[in-house]
Amino acid sequence: VQLVESGGGLVQAGGSLRLSCVASGFNFDEYAIGWFRQAPGKQREGVSCISSFTHSDGRTWYDGSVTGRFTISRDGSKNMVFLQMNNLEVEDTAIYYCSTDNSPVPDCDRVEFASWGQGTQVTVSA
Repeated sequence: VQLVESGGGLVQAGGSLRLSCVASGFNFDEYAIGWFRQAPGKQREGVSCISSFTHSDGRTWYDGSVTGRFTISRDGSKNMVFLQMNNLEVEDTAIYYCSTDNSPVPDCDRVEFASWGQGTQVTVSA
């Protein structure tokens, strides 16, 4: 399992960024994929998750702090997961990671996030 994030950067509050996660080394369509973030001095927290389209209809989950501002999606033809982040806030500043299980678990409710990418830095200025 290999995950590589990109798309982070510096943006002003109210701006937008689109994060990408490229997956390889596993059957992408069989896995739920999640996004997490870790701000300086804070614990890592879940941001969003998208289930497999094949087995779980691509159901999505969002943390309450990002609901209505962030949108997760996946493209099976490219083995990619995206996180569209709109109306960014200073509090969204963190390193963002995508993650999945080490075995095929299609449902966000059951996945154990054991494989991680290297992360991409998102910085939101006031």
